[in-house]
Amino acid sequence: MDQTLNYAEILKKTVQEATINQPRLQALKLYSVCDTDSGHFLVIATGWDKQRWIDSILFHARLVKHQIIVEEDNFEESLTQVLIARGVRKEDIVIHLEAAILS
Repeated sequence: MDQTLNYAEILKKTVQEATINQPRLQALKLYSVCDTDSGHFLVIATGWDKQRWIDSILFHARLVKHQIIVEEDNFEESLTQVLIARGVRKEDIVIHLEAAILS
């Protein structure tokens, strides 16, 4: 199987499960956004926190060729580590700071 397709499936499953497994301690709702055509995979949080509207990206990864570029990973239990546990090679993950240097 093409590694890129495999990584897309791993990313999709990871972000979808991340929205299900989060405790609902606040009035925030988590959504997964998986666009395999553009290669973007996100978890976003929206809702009211006291009297302020929250609209935040908790996780954002881009699939570029055979690499996953992690732009944001704001989960207490890192989704990047979940990706590795599910079979993504560490060498195929580029963290945002590294991505900025490589650009």
